[in-house]
Amino acid sequence: MTTIQDPPAAAVPAVATAVAGPAAPRRTTGDAEGVTGRRSWWGAVFAAPHSIGLVVFTAFPILASLVVSFMNWPMLGDRTFAGVENYVRLFSDPVFRTVALNTTLFVVLYVPLNLVVSLGLAAWLTPRIAGRHVFRVLFFIPTITPIVANVVVWRMLYQPDGAIDATLQSTIGVHAPNFLADQHWAMLAIVAMSVWQGFGYNMLIFSAALDAVPENQIEASQLDGANAWQTFWAIKFPLISPSVFFATMMTLITSFQVFTQPFVLTKGGPGTATETLVQYIYNTGFQNQQLGLASAGAWVLFVIILGITAVQFLGQKRWVHYE
Repeated sequence: MTTIQDPPAAAVPAVATAVAGPAAPRRTTGDAEGVTGRRSWWGAVFAAPHSIGLVVFTAFPILASLVVSFMNWPMLGDRTFAGVENYVRLFSDPVFRTVALNTTLFVVLYVPLNLVVSLGLAAWLTPRIAGRHVFRVLFFIPTITPIVANVVVWRMLYQPDGAIDATLQSTIGVHAPNFLADQHWAMLAIVAMSVWQGFGYNMLIFSAALDAVPENQIEASQLDGANAWQTFWAIKFPLISPSVFFATMMTLITSFQVFTQPFVLTKGGPGTATETLVQYIYNTGFQNQQLGLASAGAWVLFVIILGITAVQFLGQKRWVHYE
């Protein structure tokens, strides 16, 4: 009697191998490292233009300015090593102390006003306001308009027989102060123009942060009997505190670097009443041609900004909530 037997067990893998073809060779560790190396090489190639530009146009000038600050470096002539003489001259110069106080006064006036105006307008521009997007655009236009053009317009407003003076004469019959020539009004005029120029950027940041506040938390506070003021300070402000911290930091840094407004409006006058640190550095380097002293002033300004930034970062833990 004939018995049908099953094929050998080895026949099935053989058939499968014949149908599927030879197995693909496995990539070894060396091959994987080669692919990773090639990818890293190409990444370095694509990043090279930016890296070279960063080194040539940022890192090298910063280090070069530090070296120049320790030298007697006229625009034309021999350069000699001066040590800390430039820094000693800076801190013994009464003009430098005056412009440092002017810059501090500008920062103290400008930063709070900018933040209050921008936060107040952002809180007002709720989704319930009709045409809020139009208002956002109108408030942001001064920020993107060339600052020199804005300064020229405000200079025409401030000057005698300008728009402000003419309005006061026609309404109450008195002349406006000579804002740009009076040392008591000149800095206030610069601060007012600067707030108008710069509040739009922070307003957009605050407006976006307020739009992200969960509606259910606002409704819960209203059910608990909180009014609009209590809801803002107890619910909204803690939730937008990271945005407030960011806006405060950026506004502080830029306000210490103020230059265009006083330079175009008053040339730092009357006298040195509105001259700022950056304008002092500019005048020292490009008008008096003392590049070493100007570089020393720039590094003093850098240390001031760095110190204030560090203090702000250390103090943020008390009022900034990231949860």
